[in-house]
Parts: sequence; C-alpha cells; structure tokens
Amino acid sequence: MLFLKILFKEFYYLLRSRESRTFLLLALRYGATARYRPTPVHFLQYRFRVPDANSFLWQFKEIFVEEAYYFQSVTAQPVIYDCGANVGSSCAYFKQLYPQARIRAFEADPSIAAYLTDNLAKNSISGVEIMTKAVWVNNDGIEIGQEGADGASVFATGNKVRVPSTRLKEELASETRIDMLKIDIEGAETAVLKDCQDVLSHVQHIFLEYHAYLGQPQDLDEILAILRKNNFRYFIRDAQDRPRPLYNHFYRNNTVMDLQLNIFAYRS
Repeated sequence: MLFLKILFKEFYYLLRSRESRTFLLLALRYGATARYRPTPVHFLQYRFRVPDANSFLWQFKEIFVEEAYYFQSVTAQPVIYDCGANVGSSCAYFKQLYPQARIRAFEADPSIAAYLTDNLAKNSISGVEIMTKAVWVNNDGIEIGQEGADGASVFATGNKVRVPSTRLKEELASETRIDMLKIDIEGAETAVLKDCQDVLSHVQHIFLEYHAYLGQPQDLDEILAILRKNNFRYFIRDAQDRPRPLYNHFYRNNTVMDLQLNIFAYRS
C-alpha cells in the first residue's frame, strides 16, 4: 500500500479538483509557448491576456490549485491590499473567494499594469482600485528593472525604468482594518515591511514572498522579528526548492537569487 501511495500521490493530487485538472490542461495547451510572448489564455470562467504563459501557469497553480492566498474573513466585505498584483490572477481569486471585497491592487511595472487593467475589465471584475505604482518607503518614485513577466524588481538587471511609488505605511494607516495584505514585490519587501512595522496592528493576515538576491544581505530575521513584534504567528514554505543546498548555492537557471520563500502570517 505504501508503494502505491508514493507512486500515485502526485497523480491523485493533480486530478483531485477542477482547478488541478485545469492546471494540467493549461500546461498541455500553453506549456510549449515561447517565453515572453503575449498570449490569450482561457481558464475556469476567465479570459486573460498574459505577457508570458510560462509564469502564468505557475501563478495559476499557486493561486487556484494550492490556494496560497486563501484566508477566512469575519466580514463578507474584507479589505484586501494586493501589492504586486501582476496580471490580475490574485484579484480574480480574491473576488471569487469574497465577491464583495474591496481590493486595492498595486502594480509597479506599467506594462504589466496594462494587462491587469484590461483583464479585470474584460472579465467584469469590479471593486478593485488599480494603482500603477510601486509600494515603497516614500512617494518619490523608484527605479525598477523590467523582466517582462512577474519579475520586475529593484534588483533586476533588465530594462531600467523609473516608476511612481507610494509609501505603503501611509496607505495602511489610512484604513481602520485590513483583512489581507499580500506583498509580492520582488526584493523590496524587507525595506517596506520595516517601514510599516508600526502600523500593522489592524492587519489580520499577511502573505509575503521573500527574496534574497545575490550580493544583498539575507535579512529574513528582520522580517520574522517584525511579525513576532506584531503578534503574528507564521508559517514558511519554500517557493523554489534547491536540492543539496549545502553544495548547490544557486537555483537552477537563476543567477540573481539564492533564496525565495512564501511566508504566511496570521493573528495569534
């Protein structure tokens, strides 16, 4: 029995739900699409246009199959801050989970924000305020490197552009309650969370994607200290696995990062 469980565990996992079966069909349909080619995709009840089918596939798996952003709200109208909203997959999921949610969606890369705006409009997803700005520690603007999909970052080496920014601390302080704070901002998360650490008392749930870039300090301890200070419990999952990490100091096909984690934090 153990042998069969091991043999069929992943197979069962990929067939157990409508979303996981959809992921298999999406992988079959779009998996061979060339990278960074604008592509129309049809999934579940949605029709999106995405800049890179490959990155979208893994977004779909994380968001809709694994439900990494799932949270329980005490109200039918939760307030959600989606920092790093990309093409809108997360907004679609949040609206599917809580149709009456009020969402503020921040996307730093103007070319990706155009996909976000178009996708939400085409699918009649309302109640989302789109901010084509980077969340940051001030309102003075910031330079990011465009990657062409979901990797625009202050540390990216691609096409550099200066984009408007908004100080997230001021945005959070303007709310009486935030039910979900999602932070996926490709390396800027430590600086932003440190700036926000004194205005997190009314935040109920946090999803934070942590990135450690080569040549930059690994400051995970600072993030965990902020969460502990604000009475959050947390759970950490690797976003990219690295076999034999004491020997393999780099991810395969990744020359800029040596650590990427998903951190889930919730009120104790």
